[in-house]
Amino acid sequence: MVALGLVVAQFNKERPVTHEMESRAREAADEAGAEIVETIEVPGSYDTPLAADRLARRPEIDAVAVLGAIVTGDTDHDQVIADAAAAGLTDVSIERDTPVTLGITGPGMSHAEAEERVHHGASAVRSAISLTEELDTL
Repeated sequence: MVALGLVVAQFNKERPVTHEMESRAREAADEAGAEIVETIEVPGSYDTPLAADRLARRPEIDAVAVLGAIVTGDTDHDQVIADAAAAGLTDVSIERDTPVTLGITGPGMSHAEAEERVHHGASAVRSAISLTEELDTL
């Protein structure tokens, strides 16, 4: 059984986007016979690399799935956040030799578009499981 850590960014709490993404992620884990052993909620997507790193350090966690939604604003701030989060999560994965999957949607999307992409929560978990199983064969 694959043991997963889950990081959920909460920036858009007023809309149930990340909560729904988490629900889909949990369903995907159950369907695959994987277990989410720890969940960390963080303020926003920018904060996900540190939480992912803490989970990836734990020997009982095989992979980390990271969820969030970056909705566009009046500036390019959403792009900056997305770039920083993706780069940080890539670094964690390589430095810890642990799969860390990017289930953060955006940037450049509206709240409605974010709501249409909640299925990415399940995709991130399925990817984490698949990559863990593949790397275990090497």
